[in-house]
Amino acid sequence: MKTITTTEELARFCDAAKTAPYVTIDTEFLRERSYWSKLCLVQMALPEAKGGEAVLVDPLVEGISMEPIYDLFRHEATVKVFHAARQDLEIFFVEGGVFPVPLFDTQVAAMVCGFGEQVGYETLVRKIARQSLDKTSRFTDWSRRPLTDAQKTYAIADVTHLRVIYEHLAAEIAKSGRDKWVAEELGVLTDPDTYITDPAEAWKRVKTRTHSPKFLALVKELARFREEYAQGRNVPRSRVYKDDALLELASTKPQSIEDLGRSRLLLREARKGEIAEGILAAVAAGLAMPADQAPRVEKHDVQLQVNPALADLLRVLLKAKSDSAGVAAKLIASASDLDQIAAGQRDLPALSGWRAEVFGDDALRLCQGEIALGAKGNHVRVVKL
Repeated sequence: MKTITTTEELARFCDAAKTAPYVTIDTEFLRERSYWSKLCLVQMALPEAKGGEAVLVDPLVEGISMEPIYDLFRHEATVKVFHAARQDLEIFFVEGGVFPVPLFDTQVAAMVCGFGEQVGYETLVRKIARQSLDKTSRFTDWSRRPLTDAQKTYAIADVTHLRVIYEHLAAEIAKSGRDKWVAEELGVLTDPDTYITDPAEAWKRVKTRTHSPKFLALVKELARFREEYAQGRNVPRSRVYKDDALLELASTKPQSIEDLGRSRLLLREARKGEIAEGILAAVAAGLAMPADQAPRVEKHDVQLQVNPALADLLRVLLKAKSDSAGVAAKLIASASDLDQIAAGQRDLPALSGWRAEVFGDDALRLCQGEIALGAKGNHVRVVKL
């Protein structure tokens, strides 16, 4: 198999891809030791009808540029096919500021076609391509060179089998007329907000049982500093301090280096230097935050007044509707979504777009007493009242 190590070779392959109806793409990366993913390998393959060439691209070679790939992403005549594209797209967006257009994600398409929630690539290879995968190289260190033959074989299989899967799913989507459904899901994947974490909003990711505005002001400032520090130095958040340490700091409100030394959960490296100074400054900012600027948790996020009987009926309706449509239930609505609907919340994805057609419209009718549910044999049917 060919490994591309120069910009010129990459440009030639990408030019060939521009003449094809689609190209399959995958990446290998590392993220355990950094905030941003480190791109270690790109795999690409052309359709069999276009010669079927499949290549590995080594982005770690000195002097190589990924610009030919970004240029291919902008070429709208060629569909860029990924499986479970979110992390791949984040890498390309952060490094190149570009999203592939048009995009096709076989995981999204498979869910729309009834293969279940977040169906794995291996499952699709087995069920559609009728092949098996050797996963022994899945968790290897992709940044080490040279790559072994086993690593290369594993990597290239992620784009060669993907051709068969794409052609099958694309045909199914076209036959069922669910192109709009897939397009709605892919819209989230190509939204920059999906990949941008604003340090000022980082506190919302921290789970806490205390919802006092004064406490949340400290959580907000501590989470803001951690996010800014992690992004700026490209280190994982947990290397700065973990959530449990953040909550401890918000409770103890340290005012000095000596106070930090008494922490039970703070990493030793965080008790001195820039991190320690940042923590103390964040605590001071949180304590000084005016009451009208302190964050507040939305009421429905604290405790929903859920009608349990209605929530149970919505679960039955969702099961019936998802079975009828041949779509994974959790792609339509989560258990939390159902509880929110039963509590009177209406600004939810489950109640808009294609989900409304499949489930949401009838869910609202059920809540309003306009329909009932009945059982006939093994099937649940909707009864108009």
